[in-house]
Amino acid sequence: MTASNSEQPIRFARLGFCQLRCSDLAATTAFYRDLVGLELAREQDGKAWLRCSDKPYDIVLLEGAPGLAGAGFELESETDLERAFARLSLRCADVRWLDGSECANLLVERALAFTDPVSGLACIFYVEQSKAATAYVPTKARIERLGHLVLNVANLAAAHRFWAEALGFAVSDRVEGLAEWLRCWPNPLHHSLALIQSSDNTLHHINFMVTDIDDIGQGMNRLNKAGVPIVYGPGRHLPSTSIFLYFLDPDGNTNELSFGMELFESEGARAPRELEHKAEVMDTWGGLPDPRFGKGHPIIKPTADMVDG
Repeated sequence: MTASNSEQPIRFARLGFCQLRCSDLAATTAFYRDLVGLELAREQDGKAWLRCSDKPYDIVLLEGAPGLAGAGFELESETDLERAFARLSLRCADVRWLDGSECANLLVERALAFTDPVSGLACIFYVEQSKAATAYVPTKARIERLGHLVLNVANLAAAHRFWAEALGFAVSDRVEGLAEWLRCWPNPLHHSLALIQSSDNTLHHINFMVTDIDDIGQGMNRLNKAGVPIVYGPGRHLPSTSIFLYFLDPDGNTNELSFGMELFESEGARAPRELEHKAEVMDTWGGLPDPRFGKGHPIIKPTADMVDG
């Protein structure tokens, strides 16, 4: 018997973008451009669109009370988008298709918007994003892509049911009752989204993947010279094997530069590991984080300007 379309797995391409509200748009734009190494792609209607890949944007900044304002995920096809809409319609009261002008503002062919019912994160699923007009040229760091988004969530079990069981994100590793690292299957990266049990729904960190281990060392020295707080690392994670460096943006949100990550086959990949709840899981080199690590601002209630250009 052939499974119905709604029962077929949703195929995701990647984490597409993150949107942040910041207390000083000009200062935060300069930070991500001049110290992290993103390119300012465009400024429009009080927003700064920055990129670190061949895509037209990866980070969108808006001025306002600091917090994580949204995230977008690219799906492989319109069929996958239809499957996602069917599943989300059973779980999210506000799921809707974006109209033509909204899709044009986001430079995508088709898209839907919804609010994660567990964390309150405004999300957009989309397909067929326009290519950037010019190639991304690394400056401060050889960033390859926006790597992953990590959320602090007040209900990890419910977040798992939504992202893994309902939407089909695959669990790569987990620490019972504390953390899960999820890949947006069949994307091979160890995780594009991770969930950390917490008392509130907040941003934990946003990751940028670099192509050379030298970018970690050079980044540490560049950030230190600029007086940017480094809150963890350099070190190596056990779950993904990545070498990492965590630092704070002007509003105190945690960012990560990382090099190297375990990759998974779309079929026949290893089973998720149950990891111990101990410090060595986060850093096999034995480092300990600054108390400010992962203490981001709240996830912001969705507003219309997430999809406005």
